[in-house]
Amino acid sequence: MIQESIVIKVGIADMKIVTAPNTIRTSGLGSCVGVVLYDLQKKIAGLAHIMLPDSSLARGETIHKAKYADTAVECLIQLLEKEGVNKKQLKAKIAGGAEMFKFMTKTDIMRIGPRNVDAVKQELKRFSIPLVAEDVGGSSGRTIEFSPESGKLMVRTVNQPSKEI
Repeated sequence: MIQESIVIKVGIADMKIVTAPNTIRTSGLGSCVGVVLYDLQKKIAGLAHIMLPDSSLARGETIHKAKYADTAVECLIQLLEKEGVNKKQLKAKIAGGAEMFKFMTKTDIMRIGPRNVDAVKQELKRFSIPLVAEDVGGSSGRTIEFSPESGKLMVRTVNQPSKEI
């Protein structure tokens, strides 16, 4: 009997986990970065749609953990560990981090996409999670969909052919 698969959708500043045969997708990755952490043996994956590099940018008392690279990666690891995943088995793939707007001044504060990519990579390094593949930068938005069954990340970039990483 063939099990029907469901696409789990992850919104902006959101994170979810999925097990095979289901897939997980997020769209609207402009300067945002989609981070997929997965364990191919257990056929489970988590996806976070990260908007900003650092939670010190948060306004207010509470921090929305999925929104920031420095909190989302750790939180996603914890969600996966609750499902029985060993952190040492995790691998990562990332996409997004585009520079959606070109500014005359190249101040670092305006370069959100590249800063998001750097912050995510720093967090992956902090937790010793290997980054297996990436599709980052440029100036176009992306939609990504990951299969924990195959470990393949489909990347659809505006005005470009889809690719698999």
